[in-house]
This record gives sequence, structure tokens and C-alpha cells, in this order.
Amino acid sequence: MLPYVIDGGTGERPMPGTVLLLAASPAGKGRLVDAASVLPVLAAVPPGVLAGTGTANVVELADPLDPQAVLTRLRAAAVSPGPLTLFVTGQLQLDRRQHLPHLALARSTPATVRYNGLPWHWMREELRLRPPGSASLVLDLHADAESWQWLRSHPLDCGRTVAVHGRIAPPPSRRAVAGPAYMKAVATLLRSGHRPPLDQLHQRALSRIAPEGGAGVDIVLSAHSPVPADPHADIAAAAQAGRHTDAEALAARHENTAVHTHGPASEEALHWAEVRADLAMLAGDPVRSCRSWLTVASSRLSAGQAPDAPAVEAAVDRAHHQWGRIHDPAPVRELGAVLVELRSRVPGRREGALDDVRRRLRRPAVPGQDRAGDARVHTVCPAGPDPVRSTASAPPG
Repeated sequence: MLPYVIDGGTGERPMPGTVLLLAASPAGKGRLVDAASVLPVLAAVPPGVLAGTGTANVVELADPLDPQAVLTRLRAAAVSPGPLTLFVTGQLQLDRRQHLPHLALARSTPATVRYNGLPWHWMREELRLRPPGSASLVLDLHADAESWQWLRSHPLDCGRTVAVHGRIAPPPSRRAVAGPAYMKAVATLLRSGHRPPLDQLHQRALSRIAPEGGAGVDIVLSAHSPVPADPHADIAAAAQAGRHTDAEALAARHENTAVHTHGPASEEALHWAEVRADLAMLAGDPVRSCRSWLTVASSRLSAGQAPDAPAVEAAVDRAHHQWGRIHDPAPVRELGAVLVELRSRVPGRREGALDDVRRRLRRPAVPGQDRAGDARVHTVCPAGPDPVRSTASAPPG
């Protein structure tokens, strides 16, 4: 498939939209939905219509095998300027240790989804700094029996600033692989060449699948992103405009308030510390970002949180990711020593993460040539045909 970027022809260069098409489901007998069958229908929609913008970059992930490869693309999409729309089709499974929802990938089973599925909270975390109104999720998900029971008392959390439309279908009553009826209805409506407001598109898609019995028992998802007097909106807008110093100052002010009001180990204070770590990443300062994530991880562990708690794992993983982007030997050694200690306590989901840090620390330091973070992106991709197929120029990373 050729790269495509289209121009609205107005003579101006509007901010291009970004679209991520993700279709994933297990390859074996645990498959509940043929998620990838919708991709040809979505691919037939003009990119600008998918995005709701005059120009669009589209990235397609078809039955990916590795959650880190998906995270890499999700992370790049989340920091892209302009409107972002994610079309996600697949099935939900709970991991057996923490009973948290995951998007099952090609190799996932109920026993292994913790290690080879995409934790749903990764989606929420990567999108949390998007300005309100700038990111939308269109979801067609199928739940297995355990996930369906969990969803009856736990809403699927997609983040406070993201508009969400779609449905979650229950497990089939008989052993059969379902089709992604809702997403196919969305794609068919978009092939008209016009993208209506997403809430209208959502209602029309539900109307189309209602005669098939596809909307009566489903969990219907419809949540608009807020237009709040929310400090996150101002901070995200400043960061995306390149005013990184202003964004950092605003976040630091809110962190100080949270520390004095709730205490340094409170969730409120740690939240703002995480926001500042993300802002450092957006500002291109991996040293500050890594240091901040290491501090957050240590604070959570000191507060008694378990090494496999999602917030602890996420903090260490992000510290590791940012450490891999540091090229100055001095902070590589300094922060690497802290990371080794944390990785020994928080190994995370990716096998060999601690060995990765130790190997890099043993290598002779050559400034400007040590790009461990980029190398990891390539090593996680499985052998054989790449399940990640980009239909746009390479996203920012």
C-alpha cells in the first residue's frame, strides 16, 4: 500500500490529521471476532474523511503480534499535532494476575495476555496529554465471558480528554467467529466521502446493525471529550504550541499545590509528577523525563505499591524508554545505575528488560552513536512479515 497524504486544495496547508487503524484478535481457537476483516473497508475510505481533516496521515496495524510494537505506534500518534482518530477493532481479555482488560493480540490467550496483549491502560496513559477535543476513539470490541462480567461493574476507562464512540459486544452464544459489524457499518457510512460529527456517525452505525441484533445487548460507548476549565487542557495546548517552559511551569505549580494539600506520596501529587515527566519527553529532554519517571516509580514503591501494579510498571517502562534516548555518557551511567536497581524489583512485562540495561552499561560509551531506545523498537518486531504496515510517512518519535 502506498503512502498517502492528501491536500484539501484550499491553497492553505491545514494541520494534517492522524489516523491509527488497529485491528487485532487472537489467531487460535480463542478468536471471537475476525477483526482484520474490516481493514479493507476502512482502507477504501479517503484518508481525509477518516480523519475529518483536509490532509491525513494513516497508519494501519493488522493483527500485530507484539504489544511493544503497537505501543511504539500509539505513542507516536499520541504526540502528533492536529486531530487524532483511532479506529480500534478487536477483543478484550482480562489478565489472570490483576484482572485488568487487555486488547488481545495475535498470540494472546487468557493465560498469556498479560505478556503478549496490549494493556488497555496503556491506551489511556498515552492519550492523557491530548488537548480536549483533539482525540477520538471509535471502538468495536468483543468481550470474552470473563471480560464481559468485569465490564458489568467497571467502565472501560479511555481517559478524561478523549471522545469515545462504539460498542462492546458480549461473548457469542455459540462457538462462532463474529464479524466487526459496527466498524464495518462505520466504514460503509464513511465511504460516502463525508464524515459527520462522530456522535451522529455512531448513531447511524448503531441503526444499521440493529436489525442484525447487534445493538440490543451490546455495551454502547458514547462519551464526548470535556470542554473543561481543566488545567490539563491549558498545559497540553502550551506543550503542543512549543511553549514547553510555560507548560512545565503550570504543571509544577499544580504539583506543588497537590504536595501541600495531599502530601508528596498522594495520587494527586504523583499524577502531576507524571505529567511533568511527560512534558519533559515532549520538550525533547530525555534526561529530565527519565529522572522524573524514576522518582515516580521509587515513590510508588516506597508508598507500598506492588512491583506489578500498573502505575509502577508504567513508570519504570517509561523511565527505561527515555533512558534509551539519552546519548550523553554521564547521565546514561548515573540514571542507568538507578534503573538497574528498579528493574531488579520491577522486571515488567518485557522479557530481558534488566539484561538490556546491563548490556548497555557494559558497552563502551560513544556519544551520538548509542541509541538503545531506537534499537529496542526494532528488536521487538517479530520475524516474518511485519504486522505493522504504515500508510503514511514515518511518524514522529
